[in-house]
Amino acid sequence: MGRRPESYLDRPAARVAAGFVALACFGALLAIHWEDFSQPETGANGKVDPFQACLAERSAGIDKMQRDGVVDARRAALFKTRAAAMCRAAADKKRAGPPGR
Repeated sequence: MGRRPESYLDRPAARVAAGFVALACFGALLAIHWEDFSQPETGANGKVDPFQACLAERSAGIDKMQRDGVVDARRAALFKTRAAAMCRAAADKKRAGPPGR
């Protein structure tokens, strides 16, 4: 009886190709989740507070608009209260995670 022909999947070239596919998948996952790995500095408890990060970013923008004379102090205060509500909703949604968890 003769020897069975070697399958393509048993050859070294297939193993190298599988290694490239695995590296490409890892690279794609890293690119997709890059923001998850590059979080801003953590707070005292070791966790990033999404509400505080959002509010700081929005407040800085509102302060800049006020300094530039785009809005007055009354509107800036109104914008900050609305920004706080928006950031609170976004933070609560982020904490809840995706549906089905």
